[in-house]
Amino acid sequence: MQNRTIIGVDLGGTKIDVARYDAATWERQAAERYPTHADRTFGHVLDDLVAAIEQIRTADTVAIGIGVPGLVRQSDGTIVTLPNIPGAEGAPLKQQLEQRTDLPVTLENDANCFTLAEALRGAGKGQDVVVGITLGTGVGGGIVINGTLFRGAHGYGGEIGHMLLQPGQPPFATEDKRGDVEQFLSGNAMGKRCEQAKNPGEYLSGDTCSFMHPDLFRELAWLCTNLVHALDPSAIVLGGSAGRALKPHLKDIQRELHQWVLPGTPLPALVTAELEDSATLGAALLAAHS
Repeated sequence: MQNRTIIGVDLGGTKIDVARYDAATWERQAAERYPTHADRTFGHVLDDLVAAIEQIRTADTVAIGIGVPGLVRQSDGTIVTLPNIPGAEGAPLKQQLEQRTDLPVTLENDANCFTLAEALRGAGKGQDVVVGITLGTGVGGGIVINGTLFRGAHGYGGEIGHMLLQPGQPPFATEDKRGDVEQFLSGNAMGKRCEQAKNPGEYLSGDTCSFMHPDLFRELAWLCTNLVHALDPSAIVLGGSAGRALKPHLKDIQRELHQWVLPGTPLPALVTAELEDSATLGAALLAAHS
């Protein structure tokens, strides 16, 4: 794909990140950010998305990759769930975008895009089995094995945020008693666990929420223990706003991890994401190999 470009898009509930990459070197040539306006209809969001792509594409653009914070039916690129953008469920987004841009479009979960970029060009580069965990408003995940994204039998593999952590025992009062990872380690969950915090930056920094840090480190170690015994990863990469904020605490999490894995089990490298544009880069990388 020499002298050609690929567009990568991160479609979020509050913003649309769009970047154009050289398909030979993966150098980022241009990048823009636009508001999503998720409070409007999905049709308006689609219009904004197309406009953002048209602003950054060039004559040598050959493909588009898009990461979305939800589930995608891989057989036809239809949105299954997209919690942060009402009205998106059931939308044939791949088909709609291909018709309006006249370019091939690849649609994927945004955490899968993040993991692929970090596995191929970031903190997991050179590792055989890389698990990505994005800790932001919610919790996402992805699995890359020998440079290839693992999607599972139906395309929904890697939904780490919905693995059960303490079934029936979420750490705050709620009618939803699943007790999955997202109810413990997402930004939303941290806010409910530490209501004294004035902003999300206090969840993992400073003294305001320090009382919950030992619990968070232990719970993350439980999650990593399950991943270690199920997948034997060579690296676990933490991303998202909360994931990156865990960098000063990696030794504490590693110490907890030692306590919970079976003795003698090889432990993965536990690292934080290196790339600033992993979501858009991963989407573009997927488009290049589709």
